Amino acid sequence: MMAERIRIKDIAKMADVSVGTVDRVIHGRSGVSEASRKRVEEILKQLDYQPNMYASALASNKKYAFSCLLPQHEEGEYWTAVEAGIHDALIAYSDFNISVDLSYYDPFDYHSFVNVAQGILEQAPDGVMFAPTVPQHTKSFTEELNRRSTPYIYIDSNLKDQPALSFFGQNSHQSGYFAAKMMMLLAGNEQEVVIFRKINEGIVGSNQQERREIGFREYMLKHHPHCRIWELDLHAKRDSDDAQMLDDFFRKHPNVKNGITFNSKVYIVGEYLLKQGKTAFNLMGYDLLERNVKCLMEGSVSFLIAQQPELQGFDGIKALCDYLIFKKEVPRENFMPIDLLTKENIEFYHNK
Repeated sequence: MMAERIRIKDIAKMADVSVGTVDRVIHGRSGVSEASRKRVEEILKQLDYQPNMYASALASNKKYAFSCLLPQHEEGEYWTAVEAGIHDALIAYSDFNISVDLSYYDPFDYHSFVNVAQGILEQAPDGVMFAPTVPQHTKSFTEELNRRSTPYIYIDSNLKDQPALSFFGQNSHQSGYFAAKMMMLLAGNEQEVVIFRKINEGIVGSNQQERREIGFREYMLKHHPHCRIWELDLHAKRDSDDAQMLDDFFRKHPNVKNGITFNSKVYIVGEYLLKQGKTAFNLMGYDLLERNVKCLMEGSVSFLIAQQPELQGFDGIKALCDYLIFKKEVPRENFMPIDLLTKENIEFYHNK
């Protein structure tokens, strides 16, 4: 094909510009007059010229340093799977001299996010992927990244008022709306449900959980306006209190038979139900943590909603590589599927 045979110096001759000018236009660099840029772009379009960015990147030997900022977590929790995806991406793109530095913030302390984000800015990475906290505490970070023209990726939750290069995660609102619909299929004519939260000093810990709950309540208000929604706020940093708080709740509300949690720790309630022998309670939650899956298989959790965290971690790093190394356009929003799993189908989900 002509586009495969054409050389940069041929394009330069046709546009009556230097080879360096053509190279700068192809790679989106500055230092080219508007008139020269237009002439080169017109010829590139006519020739359907596709530069071999893969070969160029291999030849350049440039190193790319990425920073990832994630919530603090224990081994085996949700973010462990995201880290596995990041590690897989490092292996997949190892030919291109990429490195990833992982940092962590306390999701229940907004100042922790601000402080760790400042440390990342001092490192001056080429690209950043992070799970944002509330908008007012994320804004100074994103504004400085924008000022530096440093591309950044949102993972897990999206801030549309502070748009990133790309977002990977579920549509949290729609996920909560869907969860309410599934919950009420289980609940039948029951007129009470409970939302279990993990909260520390009024902070839920993630934007995603808040938006799931908003979607859940929107569905309930629209389709089940007379259903009473109870809330049980468990202490995020005092797991030892969980059993007593659950005892107190069920003693006060013996008729509540349906509940949901919007974080990834539904096992806290599921394991309690198993221990207490409460088999008549319908419980829903999120994410395929090992303990969550065990509760699903043993019957204390009815449904789990999954969102492929490994893929989010992998695709976030891939997007930075596509944008910075291969000069590709990256889609702004990348929504993960809202997968509903039961003990009858989870085995096949793992085999995908």
